[in-house]
Amino acid sequence: MDDWMISTLILFLALLIVYLLVKYIKLKGRVESRARDLYEAWQSREMERQVSEKADILFRTWKIDEEKKIRQDAVKKSEAVIRGKVTEHLIPYFPEFEYNPKDARFLGTPVDFIIFDGLSEGEMNKVVFVEVKSGKTGALSPREKLVRECINRGKVSYEIIHNKE
Repeated sequence: MDDWMISTLILFLALLIVYLLVKYIKLKGRVESRARDLYEAWQSREMERQVSEKADILFRTWKIDEEKKIRQDAVKKSEAVIRGKVTEHLIPYFPEFEYNPKDARFLGTPVDFIIFDGLSEGEMNKVVFVEVKSGKTGALSPREKLVRECINRGKVSYEIIHNKE
């Protein structure tokens, strides 16, 4: 082989190596870029999963705590209602009740008692409508207010219904 051919072959191989080296560098850059993109996408998904998992745990913990509070509150309210109902029935036997318990008739709703003052001694002094309230507020319900207003306006009567059967 002559020198010219060897020089051409060496030049060709050198150019081929340079070309392949350039291609390799470009390909390496793309591979690294793609690997970085894949890693960042995975990292983002992993972070979202962890955040979601943490939020789920926090929500479940909050829910359990709130359910306990709601149950405790319901028990408290239930106890208060039961205490109120018992008090309503027993109030005529309390020392501060100013009427004879024999004169008290329990209705429950829309008023708790009607007192026929003096009836047990054979005399009728007055008829008293009584609403028993316990707890912090003595607020009347809308229906109880209507009854009180009607009585205060004197819109009370006595009627006889006679069934002739």
